[in-house]
Amino acid sequence: MDFKAVVLNQKDEIIAWRREFRKNPELSCKEFETQKKIMALLMEWGLQPKKAAGTGIVADIKGALPGKTIAVRADMDALLLQDELDKPYRSTKPGVSHACGHDGHMAMLLGLAKTLVGLRGELSGTVRLLFQPSEEQLPGGAAPMIEAGALEGVDYVLGTHVWKDVPSGKVLVLPEAMMAAPDEFSIEIQGRGGHGSLPQQTVDPIWIGAQIINALKTITSSLINPMEHGVVSVGIFKSGDAFNIIPDTALIKGTVRTFDDELRHAIHEHIRRMSNGIANTMGAQCKVEIIKGYPPVINNPEVAGVVAEASQETLGAEGLFDMPPVLGAEDFSHYLEKTKGAFFFLGIGNEAAGSIYPHHHPRFDLDEEVLPKGVEIMLRTIWKLGKK
Repeated sequence: MDFKAVVLNQKDEIIAWRREFRKNPELSCKEFETQKKIMALLMEWGLQPKKAAGTGIVADIKGALPGKTIAVRADMDALLLQDELDKPYRSTKPGVSHACGHDGHMAMLLGLAKTLVGLRGELSGTVRLLFQPSEEQLPGGAAPMIEAGALEGVDYVLGTHVWKDVPSGKVLVLPEAMMAAPDEFSIEIQGRGGHGSLPQQTVDPIWIGAQIINALKTITSSLINPMEHGVVSVGIFKSGDAFNIIPDTALIKGTVRTFDDELRHAIHEHIRRMSNGIANTMGAQCKVEIIKGYPPVINNPEVAGVVAEASQETLGAEGLFDMPPVLGAEDFSHYLEKTKGAFFFLGIGNEAAGSIYPHHHPRFDLDEEVLPKGVEIMLRTIWKLGKK
């Protein structure tokens, strides 16, 4: 079968859908009009989509030949961010933007769906379409989709993300760890305030907080195996309102990124022990809270290998990009905890196409020419896995 020719027939529609979604973004758990638009298209093609997890959608495409059931997921939500793109498809909603690429993900899954409907007679098994809400906002939409039965009877699950740091025409797919677990920590220090001229009468939470931050920086440099991937970063340090007053309290917040559960737990314990130890030694009280985010994205090596093969067939022998795992996060990890599958990055980095700004930037845009290639990779992967 000429997969490339089949997919290229949908190219103009895929790009048009992507632009419509970009113009009409919706925030997490509020993807009502997006859901309505997608369901209407799926029903127009003879499918029977069902609502799931509030604003999500599940729809099956059953092939004429026996085979496996393969789920393919696209996330739907946009960001609370002003769109500053100078293009006709700029967001029409003030303060809301598809500056992460989910518009492209939905367009590719629609392109895949329409292509597969036309190939039902040659399709082995069943392809389940998962349009998932709320990837951007914890606790995420993947878990509710799973609770609604999205993975019942599924043998494999696939997902992709357009990625600016991977050049257009390339794919990154790793055999195991792909993306990290993102955790948040909060450290509240209760000291004793007073006048800046009388520091001996106080327990200074700012000075104590500074010692804690310095100590946290030693976790990844001295306390964990240097061959393991882990990051501890502080993003917030707040205290006080006046230049000459030592405050009562200080607040530190930051993030932990890991790929391994044992390392994840160890870093959490280091944060608790160091923070409490330093605060107590200095006469202060300390409250440490750690909020666990999504699990790490860990690909199944077998399925990742099939995606790599399909990518090279689509993009050529040089189509695979080489880089380490990414310390960003994705709730696609919940699917991979339940079912064999793989998540891959579809490169969109292209200066000529204006795809030069990072994800979550007000002027983020993607190279639309790669969208049919993403569909083709999915199609080839499905063809291979369906017969396994």
